[in-house]
Amino acid sequence: MAGGGVNRKISAASARAHTRRAKQNNSFKLPSGVFTKILLLLSVGILAWAYQAIQPPLPKTCGSPDGPPLTATRIKLKDGRHLAYKEHGVPRDAAKYKIVFVHGFDSCRHHAVVADTLSLEIVEALGVYIVSFDRPGYGESDPNPKRTVKSMALDIEELADQLGLGSKFYVIGFSMGGQVIWSCLKYIPHRLAGATLVAPVVNYWWSGFPANLSKEAYQQQLPQDQWTVRVSHYAPWLTYWWNTQKWFPSSSVIANSTDILSSEDKKLLPKIASIRNNTALSAQVRQQGEYESLHRDLIIGFGTWEFSPMDLDNPFPNNEGSVHLWHGDEDGLVPVTLQRYIAQQLPWIHYHELPGAGHMFPFAEGMSDNMVKALLVGEK
Repeated sequence: MAGGGVNRKISAASARAHTRRAKQNNSFKLPSGVFTKILLLLSVGILAWAYQAIQPPLPKTCGSPDGPPLTATRIKLKDGRHLAYKEHGVPRDAAKYKIVFVHGFDSCRHHAVVADTLSLEIVEALGVYIVSFDRPGYGESDPNPKRTVKSMALDIEELADQLGLGSKFYVIGFSMGGQVIWSCLKYIPHRLAGATLVAPVVNYWWSGFPANLSKEAYQQQLPQDQWTVRVSHYAPWLTYWWNTQKWFPSSSVIANSTDILSSEDKKLLPKIASIRNNTALSAQVRQQGEYESLHRDLIIGFGTWEFSPMDLDNPFPNNEGSVHLWHGDEDGLVPVTLQRYIAQQLPWIHYHELPGAGHMFPFAEGMSDNMVKALLVGEK
């Protein structure tokens, strides 16, 4: 009986083994090489999707068949592009002082805060003419895919020449437009009668900053803004994707978040809204597409510059003109510590630090009057 039990166990084991072999023989097998081909096709599909995701759409250039209509006065530059501009103040031919105003990020020629808030008394008493213009890709100025730090200064010079502003003129820039003024001081200093930088954006990678200082300032930004400028600097080809993807929060500035504004800035919001109350004009800012306006600004502004502002020489060694930098010590967009350091390295800069002020201080009562008088006639 013991032998019969063993035989039964062997028979059962044999049966199970037979069943396994049968299942194995009946299981589906891909032909040799097919699995590899499927993986290859999936990889190609994923790469194609990724490539499409990072490609910005073509801009909708003003005046083109599928683009916005032309409503602005424009000049044609030497390279064939057009710049749209808007004139403020006294008539150009009657002006004693002629100023080119450079608008900031996500703005256009209609957002010339100095021209919008300068008192009529100052305009008429000093004979002030101001021209604001759409930087490339904004408003109704043609995009410039070849835009560089230097090209912006040359565009301003050509605008001034075509409008007949004379051999020398003044420049004022706000925020990202203030950053452009450094380019003017570098590339066209011989054309400047004076310059004012108003809360100018700082590139954290400019040479000359102590590493600990720039790192500390960089980390004062919101995390999503840190990533936005990091992508713009290290992987500019991902800038479009980063600012349009929905997986992670991107630029708080592009999203018009008020989280980055100081308490004083927030108090100014009703006034800013009243000045910029024309929805149709504000809609012109991004009408040609965000890549050649907002994203190109980020790529140029936070990219690798061919010079550092801290290496600049005094453009007015004989005091025939002056350069002013105005900044609020509660600015939530541009850390004041970096502006202080720049001012220390460039003793010829007239540095004006405003206690308690945020980034939007130019909209405060009387600020434009103060800045313009300081620039034109030396009054503080």
